[in-house]
Amino acid sequence: MIETPDVLVIGAGPAGLAAAAAARRAGSQVVLLDAATDAGGQYWRHLPAERPAARERILHHGWSRFSELRAQDLLGNAQVWLVERHDDRPPIVHALIGPADGTARRHRVFAPRALVLATGAYDITLPFPGWDLPGVFTAGAAQALAKAERVAVGRRVVVAGAGPFLLPVAASLVRTGTRVLGVLEAGGWPRLARAWTARPAELLGTRRKAGELAGYARDLIRHRIPYRAATGVIAAHGDGRVEAVTVARLDPDWAPVPGTERRIVADAVCVSHGFVPRAELAVAAGCRLTPDGGVHTDADGRTSVPGVFAAGEITGIGGADLALAEGSVAGTVAAGGTPTEAQRRARRAFRNFAGRLEAAHGIRPGWTGWLTDDTLVCRCEDVTAGDLRAAAEATGSRGLRSLKLSTRAGLGACQGRVCGRTVEALLNRHTGGLLDPGRTANRPVAAFVRIGELASHHEENA
Repeated sequence: MIETPDVLVIGAGPAGLAAAAAARRAGSQVVLLDAATDAGGQYWRHLPAERPAARERILHHGWSRFSELRAQDLLGNAQVWLVERHDDRPPIVHALIGPADGTARRHRVFAPRALVLATGAYDITLPFPGWDLPGVFTAGAAQALAKAERVAVGRRVVVAGAGPFLLPVAASLVRTGTRVLGVLEAGGWPRLARAWTARPAELLGTRRKAGELAGYARDLIRHRIPYRAATGVIAAHGDGRVEAVTVARLDPDWAPVPGTERRIVADAVCVSHGFVPRAELAVAAGCRLTPDGGVHTDADGRTSVPGVFAAGEITGIGGADLALAEGSVAGTVAAGGTPTEAQRRARRAFRNFAGRLEAAHGIRPGWTGWLTDDTLVCRCEDVTAGDLRAAAEATGSRGLRSLKLSTRAGLGACQGRVCGRTVEALLNRHTGGLLDPGRTANRPVAAFVRIGELASHHEENA
């Protein structure tokens, strides 16, 4: 049986929760889906209901807002695996309901009047020699373990990469008893200063961010954690797991400065060089993407596909406040309403803030200077940086699809979620420009589905 809600929202992080709440306020029947068992997404990760924390709110910004948004119906453990495109109406959405590792997931099919995609983003971790050692974590994974399980990833940990996300990660780690040896920001002070001091009047609408920054600064000072700009982890070392890392000064393009390398004894390193929009469902629906891989939307959250809206990190990386603002606007319009001027103003203010994030912390091309030919890039298929270069030189191809088939980069279990952006960046450099960039986000089957589940779905719909 196909269900026909007024509005279907996929993703229950800040953007999805705000969109669902706004659509409900506008009088629409809303179904809110998330692959997790509870709402919150990556931003409001928390202990499960059966193991609540006594003072959960001190670990999260905006906990009161979350508590308010959380008080709405959620269909959890809902894995959307297929979006079926139709030219004359919004896509049909196929989901499996039940624990991902269970064997009795139920099929549910939705044909909504309007679809809001709020699927968030993946961590970007640029590869470096030794990044495949146990003890190297994405910063998002380390924070998830700290927030949702109170698990420390190590005793002596280095946090490195780019962007303000490194600060809450360090704060989460110290609350698990971890000693954070340093927070290393790849961007240099001149670049950071130019981005954050330009057009100061624009920052008035996002001034509460200053309070968050001050809180993180207090954490660093209290725990004596050094913060170093223009610095990065360029290698990890160890026998069977991380035992030390090499850090170096980075020039304005993020290339290591010769002679500045030093080794730090550590048993874990948490790395984040930003995020890439989780756009596979949008690609399957036929939505147009921006050059950075986000979903292109207008000021109301409409995508290029009629009846399909997008909000949050899927449209470009801007943080939880932008996600809330975009979700509120998109949900209102998806339900047939008109956003208030306050909603639009908030969206504009935090969209400008997102532009500053990219200007200050966006990836620079010199990072390839810390790669060696035997540095793994695609960990699923054991494809190295040297393999990618050799394939581009040997074939003379500029087609991403053919180069992926030649090397198998991005064709493993993660389907390019971890390495896709890096594979494209390296091949684009080696070929002089790919003819078909962006294909690593093309995953028609968006999640793991068992053959038996496919067969039963076919029988139910035959």
